Amino acid sequence: MRVLVVDDEEHVQRVIAQALRADGHAVATAVDLATARELAFETDVIVLDLNLPDGSGIELCRELRAAGATTPILMLTALTQVASRVRGLDAGADDFVGKPFAVSELRARVRALGRRGATPRGLVIGLGDVVLDFAGRRARRAGKEVAVTSREWAILEMLAKRGSRVVPKSELLEGVWGEASDSANDSLEVLIGRLRRKLSTDVIRTLRGEGYALAEGRRS
Repeated sequence: MRVLVVDDEEHVQRVIAQALRADGHAVATAVDLATARELAFETDVIVLDLNLPDGSGIELCRELRAAGATTPILMLTALTQVASRVRGLDAGADDFVGKPFAVSELRARVRALGRRGATPRGLVIGLGDVVLDFAGRRARRAGKEVAVTSREWAILEMLAKRGSRVVPKSELLEGVWGEASDSANDSLEVLIGRLRRKLSTDVIRTLRGEGYALAEGRRS
């Protein structure tokens, strides 16, 4: 897997790159937005620092999403920067890790994003009166926009890439949380229930003992 690490702190960049290369990934690095823009469309996952010499990682994230890029983005932020994390997720980031971070956690999150992969560019699915725009990460029900969190989108994206076929629960846990722990399993069930309340009980099907599947819908 190709990973782009964008961070202007030499020590942080070196630690991340070494850890990801040890996992077998091909790692490219950038210290600013200008360089990152040149490499962003040639990678499978982007690890993106919030504060860079020539601007904010949020700016790059927003630019990439506006250009139709669906490459998974893991944002690095200080633990106290809650508002910045929210802006990053709103701009299209898929996940975040707070600085200082545990290298093992970062590696697991990169693996999870890599398994999740990019959503087909421009994919829009209609399910009854529900419309899911995956490129723009916008959901509507009966014409009204519905707020869907980054992790809820991650679940929908994994289901959407399988069409109406079943995605095993273990695969969802590994792809979205990076682990198949009891706490992750509890979170998955809570988020599935929340998506059904927000969108419709018919949007996601449960196959007992197997996993979940997205209902059949119109794709464009």
